[in-house]
Amino acid sequence: MAIGESVALIGAANAAPVVLKWFLADRYSQPVDGGLVLRDGRRLLGPSKTWRGIAIGILGPACLSPLMGLPWRAGVLAGAAAMTGDCLASFVKRRIGLAASSMALGLDQIPESLLPAMSMRAYARLSAIDIILVVLVFFVGELALSRVFFRLGLRERPY
Repeated sequence: MAIGESVALIGAANAAPVVLKWFLADRYSQPVDGGLVLRDGRRLLGPSKTWRGIAIGILGPACLSPLMGLPWRAGVLAGAAAMTGDCLASFVKRRIGLAASSMALGLDQIPESLLPAMSMRAYARLSAIDIILVVLVFFVGELALSRVFFRLGLRERPY
């Protein structure tokens, strides 16, 4: 699997929740953290991290990967790692006082691309340089697509 396929799977994992939210609005959007507030007075993850988003963030790449000649497990792995990175970034953003869906340059792109790129090494045969390139391509692409999604009404704010 090449860098492009890796970026496509990671992109699918991150775009699928945004697109599904546009179709379903707030239906079936139970927050992952259940509204849990930690000792710092802030939510664990925030309202934008939902079970629906995590499910489609894993299912999307799982469906895409066979179309790319990969086992569905590669897509599940990419999606699960991307969603883990996304939740990790949300956790850190809440701890430093940033609002849900606010942008933290690097924090919003690196964990959700680095973790899946590293986890897909067995399927993708990615070298360390390849992983860095996947992260860079995702970083730039996510910033550009965020503006497109905003103009299409799929995102509430552009990055």
